[in-house]
Amino acid sequence: MAIKDWPESERPRERLLTHGPGALSEAELLAICLRVGTAGQDALQLAREALQRFDGLNGLLAAPRHEVESLRGFGPAKYALLAAVVELVRRALREQLRARRVLDSPAAVRDYLRLALSHTPHEVFFALFLDAQNRLIADRELFRGTLTQTSVYPREIVKEALAHNAAAVIFAHNHPSGLAQPSRADELLTRALREALALVDVRVLDHIIVAGADATFSFAERGLL
Repeated sequence: MAIKDWPESERPRERLLTHGPGALSEAELLAICLRVGTAGQDALQLAREALQRFDGLNGLLAAPRHEVESLRGFGPAKYALLAAVVELVRRALREQLRARRVLDSPAAVRDYLRLALSHTPHEVFFALFLDAQNRLIADRELFRGTLTQTSVYPREIVKEALAHNAAAVIFAHNHPSGLAQPSRADELLTRALREALALVDVRVLDHIIVAGADATFSFAERGLL
């Protein structure tokens, strides 16, 4: 039976309008985004199978395109819809970071970085450039590939910080392996960047490692800055 044939009080969209989005399960919210199912399966069944396949919502939203499109009932259109949802949330979080002091919203910073970095299959080095009030000026992907002192150039990062007239910076990079622990190279790189930026009076507030959709590691919280 298609969702449109269900009793109105049981349909996800009608339940959302009556009770608010908080009353719905993740599967019901996802079904609203998917809109339609496929032959023999309604949108809610598709949503439940997708969440089960990827061990939850974070896993689904961070999954590579080919894996999402391989699900029965999915395809380019549904993948594009999910990617658009993720991008809208990422931009909303970036607006939050621009509107307030970054250090007042550590959860928003981590959420934003997870959305920006967790889905990439290769290492990406990222920076949030902040003003004197620790508000976001700009965010930039600076380097890709294996990260070492020789592949991430402190001189280029200093130039970027000066170009944005930044007073502080938060670095981030991802570990596609899923291990949220810094390597010795990560520690050496962070030290080199902190020392280089100190010469132009730019503070390094943190270096965050993103490992998959859930795990993060903060150099500042662990006393490594």
